Amino acid sequence: MRGPHNIWRLIRTGATLERTGAMSVVLEAMDAPPRLRAVARILGRPFRFLGDEGDPALPPATRALTALGPAYIKFGQILSTRPDVVGDDLARQLRVLQDKLAPFPRSEALAAVSAELEADPETLFSEFSEPVAAASIAQVHHARVAETGQEVAVKVLRPGIEQAFRRDIDAFYLIASVIETLHPASRRLRPREVVEHFENTVLGELDLRMEASAAAEFAANTKADKGFRVPGVHWFLSGRRVMTLDWAEGIPANDLPAIDAMQHDRAALGDRVLELFLNHALRDGYFHADMHQGNLKVSPDGDIIALDFGIMGRIDDYTRRVYAEIIYGFIRKDYRRVAEVHFEAGYVPADRDVDEFARALRAVGEPIFGMDASRISMGRLLTYLFEVTERFGMETRTELILLQRTMVVVEGVSRSLNPRINIWNTAQPVVETYIRDNLGPKAFARDLARTARVLSRFGPRLPHLAEELLRETQKDRRDQVQEQGRREEPRRRGLWFAFGAASALLAGWVMTLL
Repeated sequence: MRGPHNIWRLIRTGATLERTGAMSVVLEAMDAPPRLRAVARILGRPFRFLGDEGDPALPPATRALTALGPAYIKFGQILSTRPDVVGDDLARQLRVLQDKLAPFPRSEALAAVSAELEADPETLFSEFSEPVAAASIAQVHHARVAETGQEVAVKVLRPGIEQAFRRDIDAFYLIASVIETLHPASRRLRPREVVEHFENTVLGELDLRMEASAAAEFAANTKADKGFRVPGVHWFLSGRRVMTLDWAEGIPANDLPAIDAMQHDRAALGDRVLELFLNHALRDGYFHADMHQGNLKVSPDGDIIALDFGIMGRIDDYTRRVYAEIIYGFIRKDYRRVAEVHFEAGYVPADRDVDEFARALRAVGEPIFGMDASRISMGRLLTYLFEVTERFGMETRTELILLQRTMVVVEGVSRSLNPRINIWNTAQPVVETYIRDNLGPKAFARDLARTARVLSRFGPRLPHLAEELLRETQKDRRDQVQEQGRREEPRRRGLWFAFGAASALLAGWVMTLL
């Protein structure tokens, strides 16, 4: 419940930020004005002793959020996808935010399984391990299905996590209101909308049925992708607070010595990670938006296995085409076309100069393409691109920011596996295939067929709709004529009155002559 009682949480947050040294980092990242800095210090310094110290081995911002608890950790992870709000430097710090927390007892997890699935866990699972991973929202257990003997991963929400998150989200709204009040310029970044976005994301993650649905959709989209797997969902062993997936046996993507020991081709793995992401984003419009090393495994047969589907990204058909044309234009160094695409999509206001924008894009692209091939970064290109478009009046588009952030993470994973990867050589075939399939004659024919299908569904109603439209048009025209008549009636009366007065005067003058 939002209200004054959240002031205590606000004070505790400020005290922890001050004690961990994160306060100055956050204020600098926000470019906070003197008034906001003064209030932050007032809420922090005098109560510094009330703040949590955190882990001194962590960077200040990461240290503070980890100390403040699960909701703040998750909020930091969400903010890492919004460099437009917190700045590039702080976003990079937050990307490495760890959410490994102390696990809760196995007995509590079994009680949650029993309550959610309305069955004795011992009849459902012949084995149920101690926690193998514990994060801010849930923890995972290795289990075996009693009926089939199949190995599964059972994810269970932390007890009381929903109530804890709702309390902290209320405090976040208060903090956002304080920032907007004391720093009016921050309203362009819409702090309250950022908190609302966080709230919607977390509420989705707190219902594991939504994550199970995301995993199932992602698996359906990618079932034909060679060398890639998504664990299957066990729907009858899943619910709002419990989710059961196939157990994924493999090596974490960040364990390079183990990958080498298994004699996997790391260069091929690095290329595949990037190709898969681009295919998911461009071909499907639905991609894993948290694709870091901790959420990827390499199976014994060399397949890449994706885990944790709490944060997924979605972009529509039109945005995908725009995104592909922008990347393709940069690959071909056709900066004029890249500029035109931005204007055609309405990303840049029409009153700006296309040629000037194209020159700005050349200033972004040429230095990057002048680098050694292994150092060319698509993530850096997109970062610079958003800086330029912001300067030309482009409004923030959350889906593109999420796409850009994920591109940076995926590129980092690919480079960790293959330090000599040439990002453009790997990306070019994927982008060219998408361009060929979606911007050529075949795509035009497909769009016409899709339009025809839509029209066919409304076919029986088209005559009625056309008749209603014509009647509405005629009614509007009659209303306009009547309205015009009402406006002209006083003028007509005035003319008749003037004509009558003039006639009377003329008649009187004639009578005097007679």
